[in-house]
Amino acid sequence: MKNFITHITDLFYPRICQVCGKKLYLQEEILCTECIYDMPRINSYLTSENQVKNIFTGRFPVENAAALLFFKKGSAYRKLIHKLKYKKKPEIGIYLGHLLAEDININNINYIVPVPLHHRKKKIRGYNQSEMFAQGISEILNIPIDTQTLIRSSFTHTQTQKTRYERWENVKSVFTITDKKKFQDKHILLVDDIITTGATLEGCSLALLKIKSIKISIAAIGIASN
Repeated sequence: MKNFITHITDLFYPRICQVCGKKLYLQEEILCTECIYDMPRINSYLTSENQVKNIFTGRFPVENAAALLFFKKGSAYRKLIHKLKYKKKPEIGIYLGHLLAEDININNINYIVPVPLHHRKKKIRGYNQSEMFAQGISEILNIPIDTQTLIRSSFTHTQTQKTRYERWENVKSVFTITDKKKFQDKHILLVDDIITTGATLEGCSLALLKIKSIKISIAAIGIASN
């Protein structure tokens, strides 16, 4: 029945690949098969040389880390993030969460925690893109999402065009924990959209590491790459 409804809907409102713009086949969703195949994936979490985890080496302890793709300048896949963040397409985040969750090998997670948006920015955007990504991961791994314990207490301007130091100054003290007991002795998966310098995740983690015996792993849609 679902396929039948999708087929009828496609006659009037054709679904297209969010990267290349080609019409999707019935069994395809968000991306066409070719664009999924060509996606610049990051698979280093499957090896001893974990590129994502290495970003945070010497900054704060990370149990494990994973990201789905390289976010390269000029890449057609940048459209996915732009549409997710600015074109009101939360379904893209959920879909990318599904893709990552089908591949990652991060065990014993108690909660998935998306990097929070300030309530003013969330109201403007309509949703938190990291929360949509977290939802996709949660649906595959059957791990609960927590959006109430780690909050962004101050409004900050966009990190785009800021230097590494400016990014850190922008977020170093804007995150707050509302209930330290909730995450005590727990392993959380901290989720972001794109890792550029890692300043936002570091700011979140330094707030979280004030909690006794907490363990932190990281997941992201992508890491910025030239």
